[in-house]
Amino acid sequence: MGMNIVIAGAGDMGYHLAERLSFDNKDITLIDTDRNVLDYVASKLDVMTVQGDATSLDVLDQANVQNANMVLAVTTSEKTNLVTAVLAKQLGAKRVMARVRNHTYLKEDNVPYFNNLGIDNLISPTMLCSQEIAKMIENSSFTEVFDFGGGKLNIVGITLDQYSPLVNQRIMDTKEDPTYEDIRIIAIVRDQKTIIPRGSTIIRNNDHAFFISHKKNTESIIEALGQKKVRIKNIMIIGGDDMAVTTAIRLQGDYRITLVNNDKERCKWLAERLPDTLVINGDYKNIELLVEEGLEQMDAFLALTESSETNIITSLSAKNHGVYKTIAHVDTREYIHISHSIGVDSLINKKLVAANEITRYLRKGKVDAVSGIYGVDAEFIQYSVSKNNRLTKHPLKDLHFPSTAIVAGVIRGENVFIPDGEFILHMDDKAIVLALPEAKQTLEKLFH
Repeated sequence: MGMNIVIAGAGDMGYHLAERLSFDNKDITLIDTDRNVLDYVASKLDVMTVQGDATSLDVLDQANVQNANMVLAVTTSEKTNLVTAVLAKQLGAKRVMARVRNHTYLKEDNVPYFNNLGIDNLISPTMLCSQEIAKMIENSSFTEVFDFGGGKLNIVGITLDQYSPLVNQRIMDTKEDPTYEDIRIIAIVRDQKTIIPRGSTIIRNNDHAFFISHKKNTESIIEALGQKKVRIKNIMIIGGDDMAVTTAIRLQGDYRITLVNNDKERCKWLAERLPDTLVINGDYKNIELLVEEGLEQMDAFLALTESSETNIITSLSAKNHGVYKTIAHVDTREYIHISHSIGVDSLINKKLVAANEITRYLRKGKVDAVSGIYGVDAEFIQYSVSKNNRLTKHPLKDLHFPSTAIVAGVIRGENVFIPDGEFILHMDDKAIVLALPEAKQTLEKLFH
């Protein structure tokens, strides 16, 4: 019996989710008012489509929400999403999630109101992005940071340059070096391909490497790689919509923020909402203007405008002006692949951040958390070992793990391990596995 998932809204986010979930052989039905959009999606993905308004009972009935394991209401209208979610739950859907814009809804005291209506989760892509940006600024030496087990284990991404002592070494040669004792490379992205490294893999200049380490050793990765540690104090943000505002609100207590926006009226509105942020009205595409406003004194530059192109180009200019950390919001998937290789430090993408959050709720095989990486097909999946079987009787090297997956870390109660081939899993361990799509089915069997 497969999982039935109904997605209301076939826009960018709905499409991205449908694509992400259809890899896992789930039965997906998409509802949208626009027939052309639905035809486009149906030509690309193996999904059912229903045309109509998702708040209509007839349409929900046609989409068979009464038998849905999950209903995701992710249209661009918050009201449609809330009504759809409430009705779907009443009709018998097991779990419902609604995408919202209004941040007061997400305050902890207000969540029970929505739970009482039957909505299991509210999701705000913008809020999730601003959390992610705050995490990137805090750990600014890395391009990505994921934490597992409440932060006991960290997985970080970093681009290696020719000065890194690891470049041109084989992975197995780093094992003798005590610096790398509790740090391991678990994936390398090279020329847009994800490599799960073996002992014989040679690390190359410009590889984008992912390391796993105990929380306390994350600092030593920076030392081991000879990366300089910079504390971020001054941040420039360009943009002025929801994403820029939410991010400025989150950061303005801890950093000095300058926000540049090209619309005069909007700047007045922003200045009222952001008392601790310096709001400047000006054309953010004009780099000379940004330099006049202090770009060269900035430690970080966040390009959060509506346009992916503007965000990428201004980030690259900021890099050229000596800014240490640049983060660009990139919406278009074609760009996600290229922006790392041309030198944008970190990317943020609303759809991916939201899809990660939603897929976490959907995994079978005792899965606790899933994280995707930008422009990488692999994801981190955290499995729980729920019964004594082959998994707990043999060391990892004898388990015939697919070569496209690696057990990166293991959380056992309060302890964390970075396992080698001799490691044996115990009952109730949480195993963090990095897997390419083709490994997933084998893994679900192993851990089921």
